[in-house]
Amino acid sequence: MSKKSLKSQKVCSKPLADKLERKIETLLAKMTLAEKIGQMTLFTAMWAETGPTIDRNFLQYVREGRCGSIFNAYTAEYTRSLQKVAVEETRLGIPLLFGFDVIHGHRSIFPIPLGEACSWDLELMKRSARIAATEAAAEGIHWTFAPMVDIARDPRWGRVAEGAGEDVWLGCRIAEARVRGFQGEDLTADDTVLACAKHFAAYGGAEAGRDYNIVDVSERTLAEVYLPPFKACVDANVRTFMPAFNEIAGMPCTASRTLLTETLRQKWGFTGMVVTDYTAINELIPHGVAADLTQAGQLAIEAGVDMDMQGGVYFTQLEALVNAGKVLPAAIDEGVRRVLRVKIELGLFDDPYRYCCEKREKSRVLSPEHKAAAQKAAEKSMVLLKNEDDTLPFAKNLRSLAVIGPLAESQLELLGNWYGAGDGNQVVSVAAALREKFGKSVNITTIKGCEVDDEDDSQLKAAVTAAKKADAVLLVLGEYGNMSGEAACRVDIDLPGLQNRLAEEVTAAARGKPVAAVLFNGRPLAISRLAKAVPAILEAWFPGTMGGQAIAEMLFGDTSPSGRLVMSFPRHIGQIPIYYTAKNTGRPISSDKYTSKYLDCPNTPLFAFGHGLTYTTFSYGPLRLSAAEMPMNGEITVSITVTNTGNRAGEEVVQLYLRDLIACVTRPLKELKGFKKISLEPGAAAEVKFTITAAELTFVGPDLEPLIEPGEFEVMIGGSSSVADGQRFTLLPK
Repeated sequence: MSKKSLKSQKVCSKPLADKLERKIETLLAKMTLAEKIGQMTLFTAMWAETGPTIDRNFLQYVREGRCGSIFNAYTAEYTRSLQKVAVEETRLGIPLLFGFDVIHGHRSIFPIPLGEACSWDLELMKRSARIAATEAAAEGIHWTFAPMVDIARDPRWGRVAEGAGEDVWLGCRIAEARVRGFQGEDLTADDTVLACAKHFAAYGGAEAGRDYNIVDVSERTLAEVYLPPFKACVDANVRTFMPAFNEIAGMPCTASRTLLTETLRQKWGFTGMVVTDYTAINELIPHGVAADLTQAGQLAIEAGVDMDMQGGVYFTQLEALVNAGKVLPAAIDEGVRRVLRVKIELGLFDDPYRYCCEKREKSRVLSPEHKAAAQKAAEKSMVLLKNEDDTLPFAKNLRSLAVIGPLAESQLELLGNWYGAGDGNQVVSVAAALREKFGKSVNITTIKGCEVDDEDDSQLKAAVTAAKKADAVLLVLGEYGNMSGEAACRVDIDLPGLQNRLAEEVTAAARGKPVAAVLFNGRPLAISRLAKAVPAILEAWFPGTMGGQAIAEMLFGDTSPSGRLVMSFPRHIGQIPIYYTAKNTGRPISSDKYTSKYLDCPNTPLFAFGHGLTYTTFSYGPLRLSAAEMPMNGEITVSITVTNTGNRAGEEVVQLYLRDLIACVTRPLKELKGFKKISLEPGAAAEVKFTITAAELTFVGPDLEPLIEPGEFEVMIGGSSSVADGQRFTLLPK
């Protein structure tokens, strides 16, 4: 474990650790084989639907000591009632572990993870995970199946909504922040939950952007792109891991000893517990690597899976496998040790009911402090994609505003996907938030114009009429919340239904008046048509419980947009996958026909990674290096002056990119290696400094191990990945 991770969480001293292990061994010696297998079994209480239901008799199995963990159960009262069965009605009284998908908030719902990542604010993301853990723990939950740290570069894949986008370096930093937010500094505190790094590995590389599909990835790409965020989770002391549904190189991850034992445990030193995804062991049969459940269970336990989620394979097959000599009792014991260890680390053996406190539940859930934090997160997550002629912010002296679009009055849709225990009734729609803000001083007219995803144009005429009468127009467009997330992939990622036509006709009718669009969506959209029609676009993602209020404040300049994209927006789906860390080809794009380019579309994205506008403008001075050469064990300081050249205060995300010009293996055209957020008043300037060390110049060598080579590097600093001008320095040999 790294020194950094030791600081992030309270770790047992050796005497305490030895005492913990003795406790585990004492308990293990008392357990029957059936009770051991019970500790490796996780069943749903069915308070939420996250997959097919295999067995509904979970309470009977708890009472028999044959089910040691439950998911999809919450509230202090309900979890206490279940815990009482486990502790007071079973032979050994081993407490249950309660898990739930607390993905972007529990009751106070924050922006979807992809949106929140656009804040580029690691402390904010850590804080939102901390609040989610506090609320979840107050309702009896011990464990969340988050964060999802899959690098994703195909926006057709619905689960991009759950991650941090396309960049490896930033993805690692966000993974660390979220793990530390969920788990806190001391797992024995009453406001912490176990985090779960998922989906291990390369789930974000599913072919054709189709969920659960295979992944065809080279060992190099696996090592360079998909594995680093998971290693960052281990370094942050994450206590649980979840294998991915997909296969890699012909082996489903749930049956991959290479991933789960050799890489995760032996190479990285992970000491926690591995739980499958929902029914993933059962799915080894349709994958074609197991003939039946017996073989599937054997493959999973031999790979290093400690707990079976919902599939019941361990529950029904492991005892027979042990009795037949196909699975060693020691393999069962090792899995049980890992399960018991995390239960002890949470303090459940000291007080099984410590998370079931109705007093804490009442004071901590949806508190004013939590809702204020959710609103701030929503504000920081929004990205101003386009703002021609300073259309936004709208003038506060408007007399009338037409709020048009299928999501103008939506509440539940603002929560997006995976909103857990969130309640749409707690959400204020955009239109309602604007009415609350202005009262009777602004005449606000709302009309859908069309639905999200059908072809009924009967409301278009009324929308056009409303646009003609109003002083300004706000279009509220996008996806339904369930159009992204798990099992929610799309081939066409433009605005669905008639929304483009609505935007075009309304904008034409409102010619000469301010028109802006707010987008609710869980993925980057291919919105070239909308971008051509509408002068201003505010990307709000699915902003959560307080999203309506956050948007109302931003549209009229009471807050200013500061988000930056963490995933590129394609011009057309034919460009997918598109990401800024692409490598050069032997024939890079040029005016010559025989180079790597399209005939009918630029290579560049519509909106690049790192892009985001504000209500002001910033200029960058010349880049300065402290030296032209850097010793192998030394460092170089890079500095630049950034000036607010507009007439409003604003935040800028100053981004540092590096390029290794010549290496023993091909390297990306640029890679993010640092950023700093600065806030400047109009006319103010700030010097921003970065320090480059060997760590920033290390890459995966020919043997797939970390390597640093002497040679020439280029450093670039700017407001997005589109920055081109840089300066070079030389890394000297030892």
